[in-house]
Amino acid sequence: MNKVGVIFDLDGVIVDTAKYHYLAWKELADHLGFSFTKEHNELLKGVSRDRSLEILLDIGKVSISEADKQAYLKSKNEAYLKYIYKMDDGEILPGAEALLNTLDKLKIPYVLGSASKNAPLILKQVHLIDRFKGIIDGNSVNKAKPDPEVFLIGAQTLNLDPKNCIVFEDAIAGIEAANRAGMISVGIGDKETLSAADFNFSDLKEIPENFFNQFINQ
Repeated sequence: MNKVGVIFDLDGVIVDTAKYHYLAWKELADHLGFSFTKEHNELLKGVSRDRSLEILLDIGKVSISEADKQAYLKSKNEAYLKYIYKMDDGEILPGAEALLNTLDKLKIPYVLGSASKNAPLILKQVHLIDRFKGIIDGNSVNKAKPDPEVFLIGAQTLNLDPKNCIVFEDAIAGIEAANRAGMISVGIGDKETLSAADFNFSDLKEIPENFFNQFINQ
């Protein structure tokens, strides 16, 4: 039997905090005097906080000092956290808990691999933190997706060869990172957008219970 493990992205896969990122970034854009739309927010999916600020400033054609950048990163995160502290397990995306239950039943270990520096807090708020074998987040890595670093550390945490790791992602950068790591990539969301993934599902509810059999019965 082949031993396999799973690495989950957080936002857009387990929970949806993109709406809170959007509101927090919009507050900052409003303060700087330009419009920031939900379409703009799509550009920040799976991207580190520092890079997200750079993209936001490019959208507004605003140039600021390094000191101001650091201050705005801090204020954006504080605005975002106000929303996060109101989260509960009602915000777990449909199919997520059932999928974790399936993995537990099959004795397939899983970790989180997320760009978010607030991943432990979010998992705690939705009462899932104790279910993951490890959390690799924005505090654990030096390079953001599409660099595969976060997933390669995930493989080490699972004590598995990267080729035996299955990654669930909703962002183009995340799918690219998984593919570059030599892992099995599963795109969750728009199938055309995530066409580079090895497998595609609209959401976690679409994944059949026997999906993992092809990997553990080889």
